[in-house]
Amino acid sequence: MQCSFWKMVSLVVLAGVVSHTANAADSAKKPATKNVVVIVADDLGWQLGCYGDKQAKTPNIDKLAAEGVRFTRAYCTTASCSASRSVLMTGLFNHATGHFGHAHADNHFSTYDSVRTLPVMMTEAGYRTCSIGKYHLAPEATYHFETYRNDGIQGSRNSVRMSENAKSWIAEKDDRPFFLYWCSTDPHRSGATGFGNSPKDDNFPGVAPTRFKADEMRVPSWLPNAPEVRQEWAEFYEAINRLDQGVGTLMQALKDTGHWDDTLVLFLADNGPPFPGAKTTLYDPGARLPLIVRDPTQPRATGVSLARTTDALAAWVDITPTILDWCGVTPKPAPPVVPRENGGSSEGARPAKNAKTQPVTFHGRSFLKALTDELAAKNGFGEIFGSHTFHEITMYYPMRSVISGRHKLIFNIAHELPYPFASDLYASPTWQMALKTKLPVYGLRSTSAYIHRPRFELYDLEADPDELKNLADDPQHAKLVAELQGKLKAWQKQTRDPWMSKWEYE
Repeated sequence: MQCSFWKMVSLVVLAGVVSHTANAADSAKKPATKNVVVIVADDLGWQLGCYGDKQAKTPNIDKLAAEGVRFTRAYCTTASCSASRSVLMTGLFNHATGHFGHAHADNHFSTYDSVRTLPVMMTEAGYRTCSIGKYHLAPEATYHFETYRNDGIQGSRNSVRMSENAKSWIAEKDDRPFFLYWCSTDPHRSGATGFGNSPKDDNFPGVAPTRFKADEMRVPSWLPNAPEVRQEWAEFYEAINRLDQGVGTLMQALKDTGHWDDTLVLFLADNGPPFPGAKTTLYDPGARLPLIVRDPTQPRATGVSLARTTDALAAWVDITPTILDWCGVTPKPAPPVVPRENGGSSEGARPAKNAKTQPVTFHGRSFLKALTDELAAKNGFGEIFGSHTFHEITMYYPMRSVISGRHKLIFNIAHELPYPFASDLYASPTWQMALKTKLPVYGLRSTSAYIHRPRFELYDLEADPDELKNLADDPQHAKLVAELQGKLKAWQKQTRDPWMSKWEYE
């Protein structure tokens, strides 16, 4: 009897220890406070060490990747700075929000007033919000952050100072969780030429310049291997390294303030490199981008890297739903609107009186499961869409695309027009060299084919990663083309794309 008693006591104590251990583990996985940092690079592709680029010097971004999940098939939905950022901050395709292109200067594109945005939804959920660096959204009231900390950041190119500003803000006495939107201008081109670099080593206080030699640079297959290109590529990589130093300072700031283990960190870019052949196109160099996600709730062991990759298809329209999902935030209902006359999207219409509010919905989806569940990554994320219409207001070339499995279909809606150029890309030494020498082949694609495009382009991304062999007119692929065209039409209709009419009218 006595033996049974002590055996029972032992079992109770053991159960308590197991329960305490389990609860401790649960607490480690689920931090009491859930903060978010979104890092957006400006005009960056896979030019990072963690993405296999051996000439890049990006130790801090590589370290972040080593502690998180690196996506290998992540895409912006439009390869244009301002329009892409509107997608990031809404979870909606820009053709549905009116943010068709650049917000600044004469372009004047902006999001409808009725659209719900991530900073506003986070504020309403009790978060304090801060934007540091490049903003490039409109109107401010629709994308309102509680505070902006941009003192001394030198056109958003001193990313170390940006991170010091971030640390100061994070450390402020405030019990609310935080959402930080940190956006460097690097490595965007600085005007027509250059990348904001300076021959002076102390031009950006806190930043130690890293120089690259043009004659040692290896350019990617989509660019011509010419001296002018290699020189620009070297300057581009210097700007990337400057960005990396700021990311390192920012990660250290999270550790110094005690928030390394309760903060979701996302690193990505708005669009691909600022060279013809990438930025403003829906080809992979312009749209297939880095996405690194460090989720502190994933189990980790001291000294053990849990870095992994996922080939789940993800798009920037998924960013807002993913963040809200991780934070457990259900957005407040959207204000009701009166539909426009003659049908069409109700987005941006005037608020309606005495009408019911509508739940907030997104065109994107949360990819949280893809971070830990390989099956979900393979089965749940097999299709994404792209929508590009403008860059600058003078650069009209609407394109829609779908990636399904290994194939990409591009619908060049205004295919009878020559492909237009962003002003900085046109004036770049790279393109000016191509014009002056009448370069017949630009990278691996003929210059003529780059400028004059057919109505449809179909590529097998596995067999033809450079997207050179257009299969759209191949009879053997007629069934696939029809299937993907059907998917495009259905998606355009679902997202109320005004360019849906071009299937019939032009």
